[in-house]
Amino acid sequence: MSVEVVTFGCRLNAAESEVIRREAQRAGFTDTVVVNTCAVTGEAVRQARQAIRALRRERPHAKIVVTGCAAQTEPRTFVAMAEADLVLGNAEKVTAEGWAKVRAAFAADNAPKTILNDIMAAKETAAHLVDEFAGRTRAFVQVQNGCDHRCTFCIIPYGRGNSRSVPMGAVVEDVRRLAANGYCEIVLTGVDITSYGADLPGAPKLGTLVKQVLKHVPELKRLRLSSIDSVEADRDLLDALASEARLMPHLHLSLQAGDDLILKRMKRRHLRADAIAFCETVRRLRPDIVFGADLIAGFPTESEAMFKNSLTLIEDCGLIHLHVFPFSPRPGTPAARMPQLDRAVVKDRAWRLRAAGALALTRHLEAEVGQTRRVLTESDKVGRTEQFTPVKLAAPAPPGSIVDLKMAGHDGRQLLAA
Repeated sequence: MSVEVVTFGCRLNAAESEVIRREAQRAGFTDTVVVNTCAVTGEAVRQARQAIRALRRERPHAKIVVTGCAAQTEPRTFVAMAEADLVLGNAEKVTAEGWAKVRAAFAADNAPKTILNDIMAAKETAAHLVDEFAGRTRAFVQVQNGCDHRCTFCIIPYGRGNSRSVPMGAVVEDVRRLAANGYCEIVLTGVDITSYGADLPGAPKLGTLVKQVLKHVPELKRLRLSSIDSVEADRDLLDALASEARLMPHLHLSLQAGDDLILKRMKRRHLRADAIAFCETVRRLRPDIVFGADLIAGFPTESEAMFKNSLTLIEDCGLIHLHVFPFSPRPGTPAARMPQLDRAVVKDRAWRLRAAGALALTRHLEAEVGQTRRVLTESDKVGRTEQFTPVKLAAPAPPGSIVDLKMAGHDGRQLLAA
């Protein structure tokens, strides 16, 4: 065995894991497991630690390298773990130089257990030029990294650094190469992709990038966006949604809450009415659009009335695919110092949000029955529609192909193809 990468968290981490595997293998590593962690919640960190302990039991002689956002923001947590051999920074994990340092550290006696620099010093993001994504039928292209905003609940800027963008030409070339390698669908990903381009000459927006990709890679069948901040959506992006059938009718929105005072305390840059207006505008432009969203349950100081504003936002925005996060205080963030809610209240509100999301998904699934949808197969048994709705196939189909399927029913979680 050579290099195994265990990935937690976002699509950006998934994209970077392929770079990690490639660079570690090029550096000559064998019998090595890299754990690419997430720091978005305390639960994500707990799961990573649990996985590291399990990996050590399963692979007593393997080298275990811990990297990712949690490794960057709280390296001492992982240095203290006897099961971890080395902690590698978020910037270093995707470079040949970083893996050369790892190799030197393992060869030396009494070398430090960390290879980690100041992430805020990172000034640019290069295209990683990944040729394939092991076990995946869609490819991810990193267009941006880091975040310039400082939401009071979020530790991620301290794990990723400030916002920096990949030049448009490099993105287009990356997409072109992946399409030539047989990927029907490509996802543009990053930490805050709607901030794309502010650091590039001419300050192009995300919408400009999307149009350039679709124009210069006509062979690409489907282009999808990872999570966006609706308040930063530009006119070209809205125009592309309205006019480009190859841009998928699915947006995942970073909303977080539906109450204006809580949004202010989160230091978000939109109000409840802004989120609703955005969804209404996009739905007029692209009637088949489906929205997902991130929502936080039990933010500090959230009253029951404030929570209900988040609960009703699901229907007011027409949200379908929800990611619900029980509030998790992250050390070093302002929200961690605010008056906290009882954990039982937080868990109950998360359950109620998920229950409302399940009802919204059921309504969507019921409306899809009888429709014929173009489905990207993820395996010979399951796939996703253009709206990112999961589909169980009635008959096996080659993974990575796009097939027209009629929806015969649903089981409450996914569509059932005829």
